[in-house]
Parts: sequence; structure tokens; C-alpha cells
Amino acid sequence: IFCYMPMYGLQIAFRAYMPGLGITHSPWVGLQHFSTFVRSVQFPVLMRNTFLISLYSLLFGFPIPILLALMLHEVKNLPFKKLVQNATYIPYFISTVVMVAMIINFTSTSIGIINNLLAALGGKRVDFMGKSEWFRGLYVGSGIWQGMGWNSIIYFAALAGVDPQLYEAAQIDGASRLRRIWHINIPGILPTMVMLFILNC
Repeated sequence: IFCYMPMYGLQIAFRAYMPGLGITHSPWVGLQHFSTFVRSVQFPVLMRNTFLISLYSLLFGFPIPILLALMLHEVKNLPFKKLVQNATYIPYFISTVVMVAMIINFTSTSIGIINNLLAALGGKRVDFMGKSEWFRGLYVGSGIWQGMGWNSIIYFAALAGVDPQLYEAAQIDGASRLRRIWHINIPGILPTMVMLFILNC
């Protein structure tokens, strides 16, 4: 019902929609809207932005949850581990409207934490929200901040499935922590990484 019924409305893309006539009775125009969009002056800019945002999200957003899961898996202090996990999960449950309001407040030229820090370090205040060159970085960065904790859950689950005897054997053989991460943890989550990478692409 929720996946296929709304597809009835897809035909609106091929019609000159008129609210009074409804979707079905509006005149059929075929690919006219698509042709107008492709010939638009803004089309190259829109395609470039879409491609770069997707690329940056994949390059930077994909490995961060993995690194977070690997680092927290090595933490032995349970209260600290739980605190960091909760702190990284919480942004996922913040609505987009609230998240945008927070970013606007953080980057404000007058009261923003980031600009106040820059000014305290002797730098100039930057109008992050007013300059187009900052858009991609803010968009991708806020997406990573909001999703990294939640996305790391699946890697925690994969790491929990690694046989503890492998760690004990590696420790007895004198393997360092980095060696154990490289030869046990990463191969343990590799199938999950490949599956999620393909889904993200």
C-alpha cells in the first residue's frame, strides 16, 4: 500500500497538472517537463552539485561510522563508552527542522559558537550560511554528524559477532592492538562494509 499505491501519482510528471482537473484528467505532455529541465541554464549547476554532494557523502560519510565503531569497540571503560554512544546516537533523532536551526545558530556571525571560536583565536568571522562555497561542506558535515552514531550500530553488531578466542590467540601471539584491529576486526566487519557500500552507491 505505502510503496506501490503512491506510484499512481508519478504520472503527474508527464502531465500539465491542473488542480481542478485532478491528476488523471490533466492534459498529457509527455517528456516536456524533463526537456525543459535539461535545457535549463541551472541544469549543469544542479547536476554538478548533486554529483559532488553524493560523492562527498560517500567518501567522508561512509568511513566515519566504521572508525567510530572500531574505536569504541576498543574502549574498556563501559560508562565512557555508553556516554559516547548515546551522544553520537542522539542527533539521529533530532528532526531536520531543529537540526537546521542548530546549524544556523552554530554558524551565526554574531552568536555562533564556531565564529566566536574563530574570533577568539584571532581569525575573521565567516558568514557560513551566506556564502555558496560553504554549502556542500555544511550539508555533508551535518549529515555525517546526524547519522554517524546510528550508522555505526550495524558495525557494532558485526564486531560483537567476532569470536573472542581470536583476540585471545592474537594477544598470546604478541599482536599489538592495531594488528588485532587490522587482522581481526576489519575482516570481521568487511562483509557488512561491502554490503552497505553497494547500497550507498
